[in-house]
Amino acid sequence: MAGRDRTGPDTDPPSIPGSLWRTHQSLEREAWAAALSDQLAGASPDRVIGFAHDTLFPGRLALVSSFGAESAALLAFAADVDRSLPVVFLDTHKLFDETLAYRDRIVDLLGLTDVRVIHPKPEDLAADDPDGTLHERRPDLCCHIRKTLPLVRALKGFDAWLTGRKQYQSTVRARLPRVEIQDGRVKINPLANWNAEDVRAEMDRRGLPPHPLVAKGYPSIGCAPCTSRVEDGEDLRAGRWRGQEKTECGIHLGADGRWVRSGGAD
Repeated sequence: MAGRDRTGPDTDPPSIPGSLWRTHQSLEREAWAAALSDQLAGASPDRVIGFAHDTLFPGRLALVSSFGAESAALLAFAADVDRSLPVVFLDTHKLFDETLAYRDRIVDLLGLTDVRVIHPKPEDLAADDPDGTLHERRPDLCCHIRKTLPLVRALKGFDAWLTGRKQYQSTVRARLPRVEIQDGRVKINPLANWNAEDVRAEMDRRGLPPHPLVAKGYPSIGCAPCTSRVEDGEDLRAGRWRGQEKTECGIHLGADGRWVRSGGAD
């Protein structure tokens, strides 16, 4: 693991400062994100987070976490930088009980002080999913009202957000950059080039407990109705929306529902 150096990239940051990036045209913002992603490619996660927190987006950075199978590693790095960093948690009302208990345990262990639990609007559920079975008929719409819309509301006031996505997790994420643009907001993936062994080693080093469902065959954990066990040799996210073309919940898609490809993401 790289040393915990929060000073930023080894070379000067791209010419568009984080505090001004919103004033530039879309193509300029994407070029800025691609340049920064290249500069941060070899930086340690805490260095990436610290640079975003201290230099690029002071007071305008949030972390979005599912408190899933590998979430504790990113949360620990963020806590090293600032335990009061806003952490957004989307409670869809369809999560495993184990996830809610794990969230509380990790928050306590890391001393996180600003965890914001976000829910879907009751009126949206009443209009589109009154009986709670929308996921069986229209899973994309279910994710839209339970995850995407709440996240859009939660991120108002923030210029950038941190995610725990990694290239190794699926073929869709194989070219995931460190920095990208989604809906005019910067999205930073500090663990983009980490693999499962890196995550396990970091969690072991810190003495962080695994999500209780990992040992039961769930390497990727979302809402209970749409998450199943993964067999040996399967893609780690094969248990998400099994048997469907759907591979992402929607929060990592653009507002128009399309996969975001800025910065070379695939």
